[in-house]
Amino acid sequence: MQGDPAMASAMTGPVVVILAGGRATRMGGGDKALLPFGEATLLDQVLDRMVAQGSGTLLSANGDPARFARFGLPVLADPLPDHPGPLAGVLAGLEWLRDQAPTATDLVTVPTDTPFLPLDLVARLVAAREVEHADLACAASGGRLHPVIGLWPVRLAAALRAALADEGLRRAGEFAARFRRVSVAYETDPVDPFVNVNTPLELAEAERIWLAGQSASASPGAGTTP
Repeated sequence: MQGDPAMASAMTGPVVVILAGGRATRMGGGDKALLPFGEATLLDQVLDRMVAQGSGTLLSANGDPARFARFGLPVLADPLPDHPGPLAGVLAGLEWLRDQAPTATDLVTVPTDTPFLPLDLVARLVAAREVEHADLACAASGGRLHPVIGLWPVRLAAALRAALADEGLRRAGEFAARFRRVSVAYETDPVDPFVNVNTPLELAEAERIWLAGQSASASPGAGTTP
């Protein structure tokens, strides 16, 4: 989808792309992004945590973009066939920025099924990459890297397309490892900020944790909601 020229011209800092292109087979199929969460949907929850962190927000999703119309976001389909996975969403974002928002130099990607994303994620990724003079930055927690939750320079678009289309590469971590990468580690107490929901039970548990946090934050002297 082509972007609004005015919107694209405002994208000068890192731009957030929410990856919603998965087929959600363990959820029974359909759009995981549009599953109920709290008083809205998983996508609403992720947007609530991410929209203020970038100079713009895009959505990576296949199929009819009209189902996301109420969010008012550019919707980017996979640029390659056969559902190559999350890296296709990364490529869609990089190529959209290259072609539509040339003043934007970086992309930050997050999945649509991570409802507790940190409110300082983009700032910490950018700062860590600058300190380490790295090409890429990604999140980490609990001793695990999360390559799909990362900061990608637009200049890697051509290399990523070649890796996907010519080599058949599918793993984000494998592609990221080809460049100088730094990770930003987050604590997992009281909740792992990068926990993702893949089954109905996991979704129910995440919603329970979120609702408990909402209730606690409404109490006098409460701390930060997860």
